[in-house]
Amino acid sequence: MNHRYVTDFNMEVLKKVNSDIVIVGTGIAGLFTALNINPKYKVTLISKATLEKNNSQMAQGGIAVSIDKEIHFQDTLKAGGYCNNLETLKILVDESTENIHKLMFFGVNFDKDEKGNLKLAREGGHSQNSILHVKDATGKEIVKILSQQVRERRNIEIDEDIFVLDILTEGNTAKGIVVINKEGEKLFYKGKAVVIATGGIGQIYKNTTNDTIATGDGIAMAYRASAEIGDMEFIQFHPTAFYSAEGGQCFLISEAVRGEGGILRNHNGEAFMEKYHEMQDLAPRDIVARSIFTEMKKNHKPFVYLDITHKSSDFIKNRFPTIYNYCLSKGVDMTKNYIPIAPVEHYVMGGILTNKEGKTNIEGLYACGECACTGIHGSNRLASNSLLEGIVFGNRVANAINQFIPNYKKEDSVFSHYNNPKKPIDQKETPIEIHFLRKDLKNIMQQQVCIVRSKAELENALEAIKEIKDQLMKYREDNMDYYELNNMVTVAMLIIKAALKRKKSIGSHYLVG
Repeated sequence: MNHRYVTDFNMEVLKKVNSDIVIVGTGIAGLFTALNINPKYKVTLISKATLEKNNSQMAQGGIAVSIDKEIHFQDTLKAGGYCNNLETLKILVDESTENIHKLMFFGVNFDKDEKGNLKLAREGGHSQNSILHVKDATGKEIVKILSQQVRERRNIEIDEDIFVLDILTEGNTAKGIVVINKEGEKLFYKGKAVVIATGGIGQIYKNTTNDTIATGDGIAMAYRASAEIGDMEFIQFHPTAFYSAEGGQCFLISEAVRGEGGILRNHNGEAFMEKYHEMQDLAPRDIVARSIFTEMKKNHKPFVYLDITHKSSDFIKNRFPTIYNYCLSKGVDMTKNYIPIAPVEHYVMGGILTNKEGKTNIEGLYACGECACTGIHGSNRLASNSLLEGIVFGNRVANAINQFIPNYKKEDSVFSHYNNPKKPIDQKETPIEIHFLRKDLKNIMQQQVCIVRSKAELENALEAIKEIKDQLMKYREDNMDYYELNNMVTVAMLIIKAALKRKKSIGSHYLVG
């Protein structure tokens, strides 16, 4: 049984927080949206953890810029398997420069050469050098600058350590969000517009580059609110994460390493990508990930190697200080030794369906960033288009809201519609083992809904996850761990059901058997 709301609440007793715009998520999309809202409107930024803790700050490689619009358009289209949304893709390309200029105006200082010109790197799937970067910590620098800007804005309130439970709707209109804070108190944030910018879903997999907060909360709550969801079968596995036998949250080895000449090698030391694609080590991510997967199976090894030892030590340390220091901490000197790597979950191309303004099918509800599905990426995202999408469509969402708010019709009836608490939560003598159910879910997704899929494995995975959902529904609890796992289960089922509906392989959705 699916419940409209994941929790029980009584609107008559909930503490209420009023705002004009409520933004859920503080990655690049959420921050950029907030900064482009007209300052006469009150904005409340909700962070699940702290303001700076998000997936965006982990982005290493950089942000794509349309040096040549047609080339960028075609590269994105090709990487996406030619099933991209052409209208939103054209917007991404056309509006990239103006929004990157905004980043620079806010204070982002991209790397420059000796003459003061912006340095442009190259990554997988790109036909030319078109990636702006801040060494190998681009996302961290952008989030730092945008966070500083947000903290200085008098119209923006930042509420941290808040877990959003649900989007409150009346009819087909979003009225705000119900949340739980770290003290366990539930509150109602009332807003004329609600923006979901909660990022990725990586934590539903055992191995991922995503932060621990990336549990698909925004997609799950939007789904419960009857927002349309699309393209969930398209899950990108980044080809190169530092291999760890323990798994879990894996350290990303940026695609920029291959962009600077890094070579993928098997356990015999052989460069193998020329066997799989004409672009070799700089092929689109779905192809590189599957090629590595094939080599791993062939050699019965859980990883392959990335080699950049032919570059000078000074170059490597200067260009990739973050990666160099991490590898060194794990006993690998990348100036002398190959880096052990393996593909892990990285990005979801699907999410909450939006139009070109970031609007969903629910009045007053918007989405942007990784949790949104604009159709730009098709079946496989082109490297460094994620940060770009975050700012281009964060800006568009802000512009749409700036036009929406003046025409907003005030209605107070929401307080009388949800004033009866639901049936009390069932209690169990022994608390449900959330930790073990979460571990089971992650293992199921890792083993059966991964780089290479089969109908039988997908069906088995769906049945196994339904059993987890049944336990969650039977023995309901009232804490963040429970609500988070409930969201993870919802998203996992959306992915599997979408994958079962798509009968043919395309991009990141690769079927065998």
